[in-house]
This record gives sequence, structure tokens and C-alpha cells, in this order.
Amino acid sequence: MSFQKILAISGKPGLFELKIQTRTGFVAESLVDGKKVTVGMRSNVSLLSEIAVYTYTEEVRLAEVFKAIATKENDGLALSHKESDAALRDYFREILPEFDEDRVYTSDIKKIVNWYNLLQPKGYVTVEALSAEPKEEAPAAE
Repeated sequence: MSFQKILAISGKPGLFELKIQTRTGFVAESLVDGKKVTVGMRSNVSLLSEIAVYTYTEEVRLAEVFKAIATKENDGLALSHKESDAALRDYFREILPEFDEDRVYTSDIKKIVNWYNLLQPKGYVTVEALSAEPKEEAPAAE
């Protein structure tokens, strides 16, 4: 189970695992219900391994944020993404104290917490699994 193959597809709820690349796009499997979907090249797709969170000094990879949550929660679930905005911001401040509060919106925090809670029961975001992931430098902000 590699975090490197997890996708967020714009317009589709939940997360997906990349299964097969095709001539016109790829096939992905929903982590929510296990259904396979065909995704064309024109779809807006983000690899979770390429997403980073703004801080005041740098960008922190999403895998590092997930690792911080897993460490705080002892590899358990995080609080619900349906908590109040203030509770979510306070929680995220505990996880990543230096996050840029002007550039990281509450909707981003909800998405991150929701993704973590989807991936955690499947074993993708344990401290051990994330420690084994290859390290990459975050892209420089332009």
C-alpha cells in the first residue's frame, strides 16, 4: 500500500488509488466504496504525495502533516472534519503550529482531516508507513 498512488479527483468525493494507466487516462479505485472509475486526461487530478501545506517559512508535504497527526493520535483517527471551524483550526495548530493561517483555509484543513480519516483505517497513514515513504523536497514557492 503506497501513499504515492493515492489521488484526489476534482468533482468526485473521497480518495482513489491509481490502478492502471490507459491510453486515454487511467483507472482508479475508490477507497470509500471500492468501485473502479475511468478518469480521462482532462480531469483535474492531484496526487496526495505532491500536495504541500503552506507554513510561514516553507511548504510541508502532506505526508509529513499526516505523520504528525498519526503521531498525535497514536495511529488512531483524528477528530471529525465536521467539527466547528475554530476546533479544526485549534487542532491543526497543534499538528502544524507554524502553518500559514492566511493561506491555509478552514476548507483545506477539513479536507486534510477528512483524507486522513479515510486513509488511516486502510493503513496508509500510520507513523511506520509514512516513515518508510521516500523523502522528496517540497517544490519552491514561486
